[in-house]
Amino acid sequence: MEIQTIQKYLHTSPRKLRLVADMVRKMQPGRALDILRVTPKYAASDLIKAIETVLANAKSKGMDVEKVTFKKLEIDESMKMRRFRAGTRGRAKPYKKRMSHIKIVISDGEEKK
Repeated sequence: MEIQTIQKYLHTSPRKLRLVADMVRKMQPGRALDILRVTPKYAASDLIKAIETVLANAKSKGMDVEKVTFKKLEIDESMKMRRFRAGTRGRAKPYKKRMSHIKIVISDGEEKK
């Protein structure tokens, strides 16, 4: 059985989230939460919330949370907010605030009958 969650429009750039996600992608979700809680990156808090959500969804569906594994952990790019910063001689310098989506799919290895 597979359970998924999608967190959308997070105000953290995908590049920063991927650094943290690559670190825990091959781990069990419970172990990944322990590692992320002591990781000194701001993006780790967003990933913790997403993993806790998918584990709560799995628990409500009756899955054993200790036996689940990550099937997919994707960090996708969302829309970019265009902003302007003051430049020299009264000009405006454009920049983009990037946002991201997190998609997590966990599986217990059994198929639903």
